[in-house]
Amino acid sequence: MLSALSSAVLLLLSTSSVLAAGQPCTCLSLLSAGLQVNCSSLNLMELPYLPADTTEVHVRDNQLTFVSPGWFDRLVSLKKVSLSGNPFHCDCRIQYLRDWLFKNKDIISEEPICSSPSSVAKKRISDLSDDYFSSCASESYTGGFFDTLLGVMLCCVIVLLLLSLRLAKASTYTLFIDERHSGFEADSLRSLKPKHRRRLHADSLNFVMELEKPRLNMELLPQVLDILHKKHNIKIKAT
Repeated sequence: MLSALSSAVLLLLSTSSVLAAGQPCTCLSLLSAGLQVNCSSLNLMELPYLPADTTEVHVRDNQLTFVSPGWFDRLVSLKKVSLSGNPFHCDCRIQYLRDWLFKNKDIISEEPICSSPSSVAKKRISDLSDDYFSSCASESYTGGFFDTLLGVMLCCVIVLLLLSLRLAKASTYTLFIDERHSGFEADSLRSLKPKHRRRLHADSLNFVMELEKPRLNMELLPQVLDILHKKHNIKIKAT
């Protein structure tokens, strides 16, 4: 009893928000039949929110032109529905109602018909073919196309950043050594990419070579060059 009362109050509040004039929907709650809602001849332009335990819905002779997608999905206990007498405009927005009517013909007391456009006027909504709504697919997916395009562009940016990072790690440097110097001295440190050329003094490379002596024995130079090339991808040329 308490649940029925709360459903009635909820129904009154929901219908008051969609009515411009006239009386709110009436409801009758029977323990055996469930909640029965009558919103006929109330000049409704949209369907009100109904409790999930509604078993009958009567919305004849209103000003409905379409039914919002998903409106019937909550009402899993419906046993009787009447929608006739509404000026339904059968464009893409009526596709949801067409699909629902086609699956629930046994609970429809009188099938609604199209009032417009003229090409389908006076035709039952459930009789509209899939071909009639073929153009609606492209319209409904227009927004999805741009979302997909944006996602692809974002993925491309991420891939480019990862490639840039990988190339930066794999960059090859060429170190020029002047043999006239008694110590290990770099004339320049150049990247294969001109934009990343840098000059580096020899003292800053001592930690890479890990030599015990501050000066380089030129006889060990080939071994040092080989280690730098294999482990650090650094090519060194003697001048």
